[in-house]
Amino acid sequence: MENDEAFLHGVHIGAYPFAHYDNHDPERERKLLLHKREIKRLIGKVQQRGFTVIPIKMYFKDDRIKVEIALAKGRKVYDKREDLKRRAEERDMDRTIKQHRP
Repeated sequence: MENDEAFLHGVHIGAYPFAHYDNHDPERERKLLLHKREIKRLIGKVQQRGFTVIPIKMYFKDDRIKVEIALAKGRKVYDKREDLKRRAEERDMDRTIKQHRP
């Protein structure tokens, strides 16, 4: 979100092979077409509550590329630690099982 406008960064949209010789840059930032009230609502949630706007799905409709976006909340530090601990325990169990197989 920049200056009450929404942009999509870091998304690769490949060049159309049958297009003009001067095709678009596949890595450029793209402006999202949203209503002003939608942008203000998203900006408010991102700033106040710590949400992040992420693209969920991209598809073609007529001559445009549509992007479904969602608000996501990041994990807390303790959630990440629990997940890392669980993964390490699973790896240890898998190693032990592999070692004791005939």
